[in-house]
Amino acid sequence: MIQISLLPPGAKADSLAYQLAYAAQAVAAVRAGHALPQALAQIFARSDAPPPARGAIQDLSYRAMRHLGLTDSLLSLLANKPPQPEVLHGLLVTALALLVNEEEAGYDSFTVVDQAVQAAAISQEMSFAKGVVNAILRRFLRERAALMPQATKTPPGTWNYPTWWIDRLKGAYPEQWQAILHAGNQPPPLTLRVNRRRASVAQYLSTLQQAGMGARAVGPYAVRLDKPVPVHQIPGFAEGVVSVQDAAAQLAAPLLDVADGMRVLDACAAPGGKTGHLLELAELDLQALDHDPRRLQRIAENLDRLQLKAALKTGDAREDGWWDGQGFDRILADVPCTASGIVRRHPDIRWLRRKTDTAQLATLSAQILDKLWQMLRPDGKLLLVTCSLWPQESEQQAIAFAQKNNAIRLPAPGQLLPTAGADADHDGLFYALFQKPGA
Repeated sequence: MIQISLLPPGAKADSLAYQLAYAAQAVAAVRAGHALPQALAQIFARSDAPPPARGAIQDLSYRAMRHLGLTDSLLSLLANKPPQPEVLHGLLVTALALLVNEEEAGYDSFTVVDQAVQAAAISQEMSFAKGVVNAILRRFLRERAALMPQATKTPPGTWNYPTWWIDRLKGAYPEQWQAILHAGNQPPPLTLRVNRRRASVAQYLSTLQQAGMGARAVGPYAVRLDKPVPVHQIPGFAEGVVSVQDAAAQLAAPLLDVADGMRVLDACAAPGGKTGHLLELAELDLQALDHDPRRLQRIAENLDRLQLKAALKTGDAREDGWWDGQGFDRILADVPCTASGIVRRHPDIRWLRRKTDTAQLATLSAQILDKLWQMLRPDGKLLLVTCSLWPQESEQQAIAFAQKNNAIRLPAPGQLLPTAGADADHDGLFYALFQKPGA
């Protein structure tokens, strides 16, 4: 259960202090083992934060996650003991994340210190620590030149990832590990998938130009906005003309080579981005499976917006109690994984994952793949997708699956490493495509 403490009614939502106080609670929730999106969702559900403040609280929280290795290292130098309660730690690392790069953050240092002190003052849990917040942040400003080199002596302080994560990347990608870490620390772009039933990429780019929004095509259906905006400001989003989806994730549906009339399963389907893309490409008898009814509701909402239909099934992909026994022509298996390839979108993942998670999730995914293979018709195709960078969940998984099931491996991109450049800007995903031998 995530603990959320509401700020007093008089707190001004447009102040940095208000936003820092709630961001501190979100960061504290991550430290307690909760995912950042869920923590923010509870804050927004319980508080009176208006949309502009919600956007600012989210930005502050995500920035704090991307700088947590460095700010934790700084705190160990600035404080005699770890700040308590946890929300006080959250406030300090969130404020320090603004101070370590003032120009990028857009706040001057004295404003950050003043508003951080005010954030402590309006928070029931931190009001006793106003002096502590002031002293620690002012000391950082005075001694920044000496503190920063000390804080970056450790790998987490330098790269903002746990040491085990950095070591694993070095082992798996000895030539690219630094570029991968760097890409994961960049704010992600806003990439859209154009619904080909409603518009072409060229037509949609024209629509954006008329709306005064800069953008460029980055794939057959992909358009990247020059500047991210809230979804309600995206032309045609509410009408189903476009969806938000990373450029690498948009490769999945075309790889399955679907055609009208095919019977298709999207296993582990929530939140439904790939489900929608498949239905945009062809008239399909598509079943979308997920174990969580609440996640299925998200798929339903996305399909309603796109004006598309699928049969939504609640069930465990490792079991077949939900299955009617009829084989599928195509199966999309976006299996559970550590999500190590999408940390720029979910920077809390690096702090929540444990070294042992990889083996456990690889075992779970192997069980899912073996069961889904039984549901595939002869000559049918199954696409394995993970958003992981760890070979145990990707290439090693694909090799083991093909050998165990006598699967024919077809051409597919394999491991896509995350990139954050002008010409290539996408998450880290893995694709392996298999065909079942004919009867």
